[in-house]
Order: sequence, then structure tokens, then C-alpha cells
Amino acid sequence: MSEIISLSRAAKLVGVSRAEFQKKIRNGEMISQDGMVSIENLLRCYPDAQLDDSAESRRVAQIKERAFGKRVFESAMPDAEVLAARITELSTTLAVNQGQVKQFNALLAKLWDKLAAIEPRLDTEARMTMAELKAWIKHEVELAMEPGFINPLAIKDAVLRITTAQVTVLPGKQEFLVEGHDSLLEAAMRSGIPLNYGCSAGNCGLCKARLVSGEVKKTRHHDFVIPEAEARQGYILLCSNTAVSDVVIEAAVAGSVQDIPFQQIGAKVKSIGHINDDMALLHLQTPRTQRLRFLAGQSATLLVGQAYSADLPIASCPCDDRNVLFHIPRQSGNLFSDYVFERLKEHDAVEMEGPHGEFILHEKSPRPLYFFAFDSGFAPIKSLIEHALSLEAENICLHWFGSSQKHIYLPKIAHAWQDALDNFRYEEHVAGFDLRSVSGKREEALLKQLDTVHSGDANLLQGDIYIAGPEDAANIAERFFLDKGLPKTRVAVASVK
Repeated sequence: MSEIISLSRAAKLVGVSRAEFQKKIRNGEMISQDGMVSIENLLRCYPDAQLDDSAESRRVAQIKERAFGKRVFESAMPDAEVLAARITELSTTLAVNQGQVKQFNALLAKLWDKLAAIEPRLDTEARMTMAELKAWIKHEVELAMEPGFINPLAIKDAVLRITTAQVTVLPGKQEFLVEGHDSLLEAAMRSGIPLNYGCSAGNCGLCKARLVSGEVKKTRHHDFVIPEAEARQGYILLCSNTAVSDVVIEAAVAGSVQDIPFQQIGAKVKSIGHINDDMALLHLQTPRTQRLRFLAGQSATLLVGQAYSADLPIASCPCDDRNVLFHIPRQSGNLFSDYVFERLKEHDAVEMEGPHGEFILHEKSPRPLYFFAFDSGFAPIKSLIEHALSLEAENICLHWFGSSQKHIYLPKIAHAWQDALDNFRYEEHVAGFDLRSVSGKREEALLKQLDTVHSGDANLLQGDIYIAGPEDAANIAERFFLDKGLPKTRVAVASVK
């Protein structure tokens, strides 16, 4: 019987995304039951998958070859205790399999003796049939013993089980892999799964979850004390434990903005850079014990100089909650903007409140994702796209409209996405006028550009639309898609000043 593995592990084995698997399942090319697939089925769909050319093998090889190889390689591997536990588990499985092989060999020997005892009593025709049967059995046994008979994906899966562990989250059955020294919480965040948490340092207890099955290992001390009754039921802190074996946990996952608490955090300026005279990139870093929990696409209020504040979309992914990025356009006469461009410097204190806003990704939608960014509306769009990439979204398209070429201020990021990803497409559009003030002929010109995009993409109206930018431009784009017949539930809009 062919071994059954999860889609997450299968994707890792053959070096493709879960999204590609989901597409094959929908098209009937791959059979899956309850998120599992057989290695035999996997090989039928990916017959060229081999041990030596897997994405995982290449990744490990690249790590080894880096100049600081040993340190990086060790950080990519689990610690010695976890590694030993996983090898022990595989050794146990190997011992069981070896025992079964011995039983099979003994049974085969008995079968051979039984056939030999029966053969003299058979007539000529039956003996010929018996000879054919014995020849077939011998051929099949010899074939099974050949090295080439061993399934290469089964070998890779054994290696993968040493370097990673799979986690299934109940009740939603989300899956993610734990690699290296990551805690359960860190691994979930890298995979775009918003588990409940607070400090990420073992102090608050908000990341408490119940271990349903499998084995975990505490990676650090935590001050929060889990009540004895809950500890007996299997409760652990996700920020302070890693997976030793494949595990199943019962944990709260944020499904909406209402699940994210309001937070007030004193951050520091990690860096501030100016892309051009009119756009600053602000990198804030929170304390290790107080990180900003948010959903991709949301905003936060920043207070600088103890007097000047602004609501700004977050331009980074929730997967790195300690490092929060903002894109700040210069606005003449705006006290917050003036302070950022003229006085704010590294290590300055910045008060951060939030998050707020409902411009978030509809994660359960199977439709293609279309993003329309107007000028600095790229900030929340960037956050959404990075989150979509962590979720391995199937098809992503970004259209960035700039008042001028200068307003498309980070084209290298978008081009890098397009160059690196087969499922990502990027197009730039220069309006030639200020997108903050769009009416009359300007509105006609913008609608014409949007219509050109629509005419050139037959699948556009089959997707989910996300629009962010100055109010005038964003509203016109929203009306354009609603007039094309899309329901409001499939057109998300964020106004960015």
C-alpha cells in the first residue's frame, strides 16, 4: 500500500506550492482525501521528481555552500535534542518495517514450500500453470529487491521528517511546517497563519494552545504559569515550544479584524530612508516583549515628537511583527510629514497604536487576486501581497498607477516578485496627473486606462479586486469594477492619503 502524506509535506517534497496542488485536485489530475495524498499518486503527477534534484536538496546545498556555512546551516536545522528525537522516531518506524519484511520473507518461504509439495500431484497442464506462477512470483520478488524499485519521494520524505515537522491546527485544519529552530508560533506566522498571541516572549500566555497529539519540546523558559489542570490536558505556549514530531494542536486563529486586540506600543526608529524627495521609508522596531499583532492590509496610528500623529497603512507582512514598515509621502504643510522628513532620526521613539481598518485579504477565496495600487496606496497592497505569497496564492496580478513615474517609487520590489514567481504578473501605468485630484477629463483618462487593463485581461472580472490609493482615484476604480457587474464583496477599497 502506498504511503500517505499531507499536501504540505508533498509540496515540500516535489518543490511546488500547495496552490499548484489545489489546482491539480480541482482539475481532477490529483486525488486527495482530507488533505492527504499518496506518494504513488504524487509520482504519477510528477514522474520526474528525484531525490537529488528536489528544491529541498538544493536549498540545503546552497546553505552549506555559503561563506558562513556552518553557522547558517546549524540555524536551519533543529537542535540536537529535537534531531535525536526525530531520528529515534524514524528508527522505530524502520524497526517495525524490518520486522514486517522478515514476516513477509518467512511467509514467502512457506508459500514456496507449499507450492513444491503440491506440484508432484498436478497433471501436466496444471504443472505448466504452476511453473508460470512460480516464475512470476520470483520475477516480482527480484524486482522489489532492486535499488531502482525504492520510491525516491519516500526517501525524501524520510529526510524531510528529520529536518521538519508538520503541524495541524484544529478546528480549522490549517497546516504548516516547522523548520530549524523556529517555535510553533514563529513557524505559523511565516506560513501566514494568524494564531492568537501577545508578547511572543512567554510572559502573557495569549498563545496558549492544547497539544492534541505528537511531541513538543520547550525551547525557552517562560514566566507565564500554565495552571496544573490545564497542563495535564496538554496546554502549552506556542512561543516557547517547537515540534519534535508531527503534531496536532487546538488553537485560536484570527479570522477577522475583531479578533485582533487594540495595542499601544512604544517603538524605536530602526531606520529611515528617502527613496526620493517625496517618499520616506520608515522602519520601526518594537520591543522584543511587545510586538504589533495585525492583519495584512491594516493601518496604525503613529505619534512622533510627542505631538504629531498620522494614520498610516502598514507596508509589511504580519509574519515579521517586530519590524513594522511604513511608506510616508511628503505633504506640504502637514506637521507629521514635515517632522518625519526634517527631524526624525534613527533610535527616536515613536508611539504606535492600532491596528485598525478592514482592508484585509479574503483568504478562503479560490479566485485570482488583482491588486490596484495608486501612488502610495502601494503600502497596504505590499502588505497584502506579501501575506498572499506566504499563503502560496495561486494567481496574483499587480497594477501600479502613478501620478508620475516617480510616484511608482519601489518598482524593483514588484519586478523582483514577477521575476521570481511564475504566478505573479506586474504592470505599471503612469497617469500623467495628480491622482489625489481626479475629475472631469482626468477621470475620463483614468477610466480609459482601467478599461485598457480590463480589455487586455479576460480573467480580470473572475478575480477578487483590491484597490488602495488617494480617495478620488480609489473611488473611481471601485465604481469602474462595480459598473462591470462585480459585487461589492469582491471589491475591497482602502483610501490612502
